[in-house]
Amino acid sequence: MPVAAVDQRLLSAARAILEYMTPPRRRTAAAAAPGVSWRDVEPAPLILITGKEGFLIARAVDRLRAQLKESRGAIELSRVDASGYTPGQLQVLASPSLFEDPKLIVIEDLAQMSEDLLKDGLEYVGQADPEVVVVFVHSGGNRGKKLLDALKAKAVVVDAAPLKNDRDKVEFVRHEFRTHQRTIDPDAARALTQAVGNSTSELASACSQLLSDGPEHITFDVVETYYGGRVEATAFKVADAALAGQPAAALKLWRQALDTGTDPVPMVAALAAKVRLVAAVHGVSGSANQLAGQVGGAPWQVERAQQEARRFTEADMVKALRALAEADAQVKGESRSAPYAVEKAITTIALSGRR
Repeated sequence: MPVAAVDQRLLSAARAILEYMTPPRRRTAAAAAPGVSWRDVEPAPLILITGKEGFLIARAVDRLRAQLKESRGAIELSRVDASGYTPGQLQVLASPSLFEDPKLIVIEDLAQMSEDLLKDGLEYVGQADPEVVVVFVHSGGNRGKKLLDALKAKAVVVDAAPLKNDRDKVEFVRHEFRTHQRTIDPDAARALTQAVGNSTSELASACSQLLSDGPEHITFDVVETYYGGRVEATAFKVADAALAGQPAAALKLWRQALDTGTDPVPMVAALAAKVRLVAAVHGVSGSANQLAGQVGGAPWQVERAQQEARRFTEADMVKALRALAEADAQVKGESRSAPYAVEKAITTIALSGRR
């Protein structure tokens, strides 16, 4: 069999391994039915918020509360823990008040619902009060499936899933600025997401700080000024250096990242995200805009990946993907020295391809 054919088969197999490394939530997210964004939710008698991102759930509830207050004045807000629900509690809370203030009832942690809530919830969904807004918050699982099915059939379903990837985080940042009629450059938004990390609440806080203290238009240099120390030693900086064929720089950044508390597991995840995109565009013709939808990246990310892919042969990509698969297994329990496992993967990637 020709060497090129062998390399292509190995590359396909290695891509499959790396796809398996992707957390289950990412593999299945595309198949989930889209809901109304937490940004766009409007008051309705029945609302079901699905997802595990507490910050986005809080944003959705805050939006509903603000809209009710703006349109109808003072409101009565009630919060109910689904696991501690008592019989008849929902009907009591939803009943008309003395002053006829609009009511917002938030039933939290529906995944832990009691049998009493299941029974009362089904009854209420069948005859919901149009003057009351009842929000059911569900983080996942099949407990109380009858109630969930009834809500999905009649309620406004709000998507509050965690931000899945870099594209989602960058869009979150840009939307935060658009909301305040401010602008931020794409590379500045990306640098901010890399500096802050995976916490949506911290990312929102960083945006708030720049909106409060920064200039009208935010550039990369502004982000560097505020968050430079954190940007320089992030996992994505390490990945960028490794893919650019700079082993010394990549290892130095990785050791700096370790000193600031970066865990080996997200480091491998960052490397995998970068290398996965490079592998996806390797040898594939088409513009960045054409490929963006196919490979799950923004056009500017795809364009960069195309540039990085030119350094690698198919055999190089196979070697890099195998190194990441091995590192992923080691940092999750198969190695006594997870940092060394990451260093080995970084070195393999950086030394592969043309330099």
